[in-house]
Amino acid sequence: MTALRWIQRQDADRIATVSINRPEKLNALNLEVLEELDACFAELDSSSEVGAVILTGTGSKAFVAGADISELAGLGIAASKQHAMRGQAVFDRIERLSKPVIAAINGFALGGGLELAMACHMRVAAENAQMGQPEVGLGLIPGFGGTQRLARLVGPGKAYELILGGGRVRAEEAQRIGLVNRVCSADELLDTSRALAARVLRNAPLAVTYAMQAIRRGLEGSLAEGLALESDLFALSCGTEDMREGTQAFLEKRKPAFKGQ
Repeated sequence: MTALRWIQRQDADRIATVSINRPEKLNALNLEVLEELDACFAELDSSSEVGAVILTGTGSKAFVAGADISELAGLGIAASKQHAMRGQAVFDRIERLSKPVIAAINGFALGGGLELAMACHMRVAAENAQMGQPEVGLGLIPGFGGTQRLARLVGPGKAYELILGGGRVRAEEAQRIGLVNRVCSADELLDTSRALAARVLRNAPLAVTYAMQAIRRGLEGSLAEGLALESDLFALSCGTEDMREGTQAFLEKRKPAFKGQ
């Protein structure tokens, strides 16, 4: 595992816990943090020892409080576009990971922080967490995917309200509108996230990967295209050893022993 300055990773029970470790800046995203996130998730994608990932922030105040404004303030138009495209590419890598990523939102998830959380497949929030896209108050718009992912998660009307108003929502409201999956106490955040990851890990790894592909790629096209993709991936899953093991275990009333083959 590559040694990184701003990213910490701990692996246990096939779950990698990745922490953005810049608490003195509320874990704000600068270019160096983005590059380290990219390197970390590239390693995670190829790791046969990791089946799920939890992404969180160090400290009790923030998941990620946003992009590093001091870095953004000096960018011109051309450099700003390159910066946005680089952030989008890193977040796309996370969203397209072959294993599920759970954001454990332990505090503020604002601007680029919420965009990062939305690139994860599931989100668990501490009761004290606050989320929002405040960029318009700085004369900006979200640039790391916020205008696209937020609308897909909560619908266009609520996305317009949150982005154009620049306000925040607390954890319970975020769960009500579908922005987060679960809310728990701050003390239970990582345990709740690990339990969610462990539930996924009980299932057939290839089936999990195929299901993730069907959901993600299906959202990119029409319903007809999504259904065609689903039937293709269903057929692929039926050709796996895990499918034969899973169906046989069901018939024999025993726990399956999946091998990811």
